[in-house]
Amino acid sequence: MVATPIGNLEDMTYRAVRILSSVDVIACEDTRHTMQLLSHYGIHKRLIACHAHNEAESAEGILSLLDSGQSVAYCSDAGTPGISDPGARLAERVRQSGRHRIVPIPGASAVVTLVSAAGNIGKSFTFEGFLSPKKGRRTRRLEALRDAGNAFVIYESPFRVLKTLEDVRAVCPGSRVVAGRELTKAYEEIIAGSIDEVIASLKQKDRIKGEFAMVVVPEDIDDNGEEDTQPEA
Repeated sequence: MVATPIGNLEDMTYRAVRILSSVDVIACEDTRHTMQLLSHYGIHKRLIACHAHNEAESAEGILSLLDSGQSVAYCSDAGTPGISDPGARLAERVRQSGRHRIVPIPGASAVVTLVSAAGNIGKSFTFEGFLSPKKGRRTRRLEALRDAGNAFVIYESPFRVLKTLEDVRAVCPGSRVVAGRELTKAYEEIIAGSIDEVIASLKQKDRIKGEFAMVVVPEDIDDNGEEDTQPEA
């Protein structure tokens, strides 16, 4: 299971390049996307598609390849497989077979990239990934995340980011937000402030571009990274 860059191709690890160069087959989320990555590093391998819509079926084919003695690497389009990306079903199926090792090749991940630059967000955080596009379900999940008392990380597209942040404001009006856009890419931008300040900043843009990763810190997490547990008078 090979992590790949989330934007900047220089974030590919030496180990990942070695593994992709040495395996017999590379399974990937999008063969066209992965081909660009491999071409950059001069890697020429057989590619097979294993994405969210065919993951269960593809897992059986990959298992057959492994049973035949071939080595297989899997990578999603960007970041670490299984983190809001396909790969989890494949890993589970191979583990269930009991016949092959699953080896993680660590590397880039948007969630840890953002958290590393977010500052104090408390002792722990919840990774949520993409919220439901349905407003009612999204609001209920935001309420549950708020009530858990930890900072939480969500992903969002540029088309829904303002709508999602408006929902965050309705549920967590006193929260702090660190929003990362185009992380590791040429136009990387990190906007931090109150939920009101981040929304206002994004509304000033003529056009919002790029995928977002956002840390939401509820108002009961203080600036020292500790949950406010003082008893009420």
